[in-house]
Amino acid sequence: MRYTKRTMGLVAALALSLTGIGATAAQAAAGKPATQAPSALVLTIANGTNPNTATVERAATLRCSPSVGGDHPDSYQACAELGAVGGNFAELSTNAPHAICPMIWNPVTVTAQGVWGGQRISYAHTYPNECVMKANNAYVFSF
Repeated sequence: MRYTKRTMGLVAALALSLTGIGATAAQAAAGKPATQAPSALVLTIANGTNPNTATVERAATLRCSPSVGGDHPDSYQACAELGAVGGNFAELSTNAPHAICPMIWNPVTVTAQGVWGGQRISYAHTYPNECVMKANNAYVFSF
């Protein structure tokens, strides 16, 4: 239950950060050039395999457009990393060859919900353990 309140707070923060979407759409409808499409996400790291029932351990907000911000500890690097793959989370894996992780099944599920480049994003991926998750993600899920 304690994670539900935190998640609801993060969703509320995301909703507040996305209030510029309506203004951008209004500018485009009025024939004015629209500014950069909004990009704001709520990122979570949870213990378990099912993103709907896993216990959320950590969460962060990441805003990349129109300005960089949120409570992600390295938002500039995370935004650059996402920008390099066009917001396609499936392409984020770095598959660090130097990482040696134990083959212990302690699943960790990462999720991303929000908007990237004006398009709705809903992403979830489960790693066998936290070591593998860290080896495959440089900045986006490093919080």
